[in-house]
Amino acid sequence: MCKICEKKPVYEFTNGRKVCKNCFIRWFNKKVLYTIRKFKMFKKNDKICFKKSNDFRGVVLEEVLKFYETKAPVEVVSGKKKFTKIAHAASSDMNAVAGVNAIINFNINEVEFSLKQLKPVVGNVVFPLFLFLDKEIKLYADLKKLKYKKLKSEKNKIADLINELEKKHPEIKHSIVNSLIEINS
Repeated sequence: MCKICEKKPVYEFTNGRKVCKNCFIRWFNKKVLYTIRKFKMFKKNDKICFKKSNDFRGVVLEEVLKFYETKAPVEVVSGKKKFTKIAHAASSDMNAVAGVNAIINFNINEVEFSLKQLKPVVGNVVFPLFLFLDKEIKLYADLKKLKYKKLKSEKNKIADLINELEKKHPEIKHSIVNSLIEINS
């Protein structure tokens, strides 16, 4: 049961807390606002552009940018208009894999550059979904009934390894991402 509204849970956090559909959507939206505020992604009157894509990350990014537009003095614009920020739909899963990949394929000249690119804000490029796992993003898309195309999973040994580790040690992807944030601070 969801502890807040005592309805059927749709998601369980690693601490055992379970939440229903409405509580999960509320949590997701609050975490988006927290991520944007924590990493100072947008300023007043920013014009935000994003690449429209039909995968689950892309449709959720569009949804959360529209949500943020109702909460802050910013504007989401199409790619043809002038913009001040570009939003991308990279998730914790993607950044964890990229970070581990950069370290495994260690080249002293490239690893520092690669790791510096794995942060929530890189110049005028921002990643509002930076702190979310793919399973959270996909669940949000499903709960909001957003239409998206299923991705074909590509074979990636690093991603498979991290996914297996996540099953045995929940929070490992978040730990990798938090380490990347510390490295880039």
